[in-house]
This record gives sequence, structure tokens and C-alpha cells, in this order.
Amino acid sequence: MHLIFRTLLVIARAQSLFRRGKTIGHYDVGRLRLRTLPTDLDLNGHMNNGVYFSMLDLGRFELTIRSGIYAIFQKHSWYPVVASETITFRKSLTLWQRFTIESRIVGYDERAVLMDQRIVVKGEVYARAIIRARILRKTGGPVPMQEVLDAVGVPPRRLHKEEWIERWAESVVLPSTRTAAPSEWD
Repeated sequence: MHLIFRTLLVIARAQSLFRRGKTIGHYDVGRLRLRTLPTDLDLNGHMNNGVYFSMLDLGRFELTIRSGIYAIFQKHSWYPVVASETITFRKSLTLWQRFTIESRIVGYDERAVLMDQRIVVKGEVYARAIIRARILRKTGGPVPMQEVLDAVGVPPRRLHKEEWIERWAESVVLPSTRTAAPSEWD
């Protein structure tokens, strides 16, 4: 909840840009410029590792709204949920530091959309995350990926998914919610 006001501002700004025709392609890189605030910091004086994931949410809002994907999802009563995510850190963000969140759809598997997101300062990658998101119906249940592609449009070019991303996506999948998943330790 600590990001609620920033979230509302990002959504309002993205919707305004979209309405004014300042759109981006579904498969282009979305860029959102932000600044590290005091509420983003941990006791070490740099952005808290958990806050990065919340910031990446903002980048996904910006990309999906400005590209029109959000409007398509609204029309079909769909919504995205993060199924898995991983992040690697290179450098720390400190108080008042400006940074850009770069977000791009890089692929699909049979059940989810794959996104590459980066925290960038002056052209340099500070952190990189890969997000795997499922698309669900508001009435319940997942949307088949072919149905999503039919609505959003097949990528106009080869997407920039690296081989390791496919291996990662396959290796982190948990059993379906209709399948038992007991917590058993060796």
C-alpha cells in the first residue's frame, strides 16, 4: 500500500498519454522515469529489494496501458497476475536517484506471457527481472494463450527471448491449483 499514490499517478499519466495518442506498440519497450523516495529505502540506505518488484508493477502498468493491451484486457474481462519472477541486482539505487524502468514483452509459453524488465540509470542496467504472468478471466479461470494472442496480435517480429529465460520459465512452474502441492522437505 505504500506505493498507492505513486501507482495512481502512474496509471493516470499513462491513461492520459494513451488518450492523447502518445502510444507505444504492444511489443515495444515501455519506459517509465521515477525517482527513489525515502519510503523506498531499507536500513542500508538503498532501495529495498522487495520494493523493486513493486516498482516493476508500475512499469508493467505503464506498458500495458500505453500500448492498448490494458484496454483489450478490459474489453474481454481479463486481468494479468504474476506467476513467477526473478531479479538480479548489479548496483544499488539511493535516495532521490532518478531511474528508468524499461519493460518489454519478450515471449510466451503455452500458459503465460514473459516480460523482461530493467532498472536503468543513465543507460546502465542496475537490476534486471524476468516476469512470467498468467492472464485470467474475471469470471474465473485462465485464458488460453492462443486466445490472448488472437486478441492482442501475434508479434510482428521475432521476440527477444533468450534461451535461459525459457529454461527458467519451465523450471519454476508449480503444479496447477487443481493438483495437490504438499510441502515436503527432504
